[in-house]
Amino acid sequence: MIAVDFLLLLLLVIIAVAAISAKDILTSIMLLGSYSLVIAMEWVLLNAVDVAFTEAAVGAGISTILMIAVLTRVPRFEKEMTEQKHFFDLFNRSELLALATVVITGILLISGTWDMPAFGDPNSPANSYLSPEYIARSYPETGSHNIVTAVLASYRGYDTLGETTVVFTAAICLILLIRSYKNNER
Repeated sequence: MIAVDFLLLLLLVIIAVAAISAKDILTSIMLLGSYSLVIAMEWVLLNAVDVAFTEAAVGAGISTILMIAVLTRVPRFEKEMTEQKHFFDLFNRSELLALATVVITGILLISGTWDMPAFGDPNSPANSYLSPEYIARSYPETGSHNIVTAVLASYRGYDTLGETTVVFTAAICLILLIRSYKNNER
């Protein structure tokens, strides 16, 4: 199973590099949609099927459609650089600061996972304390015989509402951007 995880991680890195390197924006959009599908597969392997469905629907589905809609209003191909530049000449100070911030954040996130219990460890706090509480209290608190439904619909209801709000807000912003671009074109 670990080999599959590393294979998917390698595939994600390849897709990300290809999406960044592509000169055709449509190619980048399609690669980002496939990136979301590979992430959804990883969520399935981690037994987080609800997150996988959300990632597939929002990341690969709606986001890809919204980006293609934007592509109808902007140039499809990236402009070529006219002169040859060295690697460090391509970035200004704010971009280098952003890159440093991302690298430092990544290092902190990875170092934060070193103390975590092994995946599926029956003695982990989630399995020792949290799961028995959900099993014992889900029906009395929610009225649902299905524990998964109780967790997703009742306990994580605000989370689902938040995800829906983010997608709705992104769609409205996209519509407003397309309208303002259309009005400036006239």
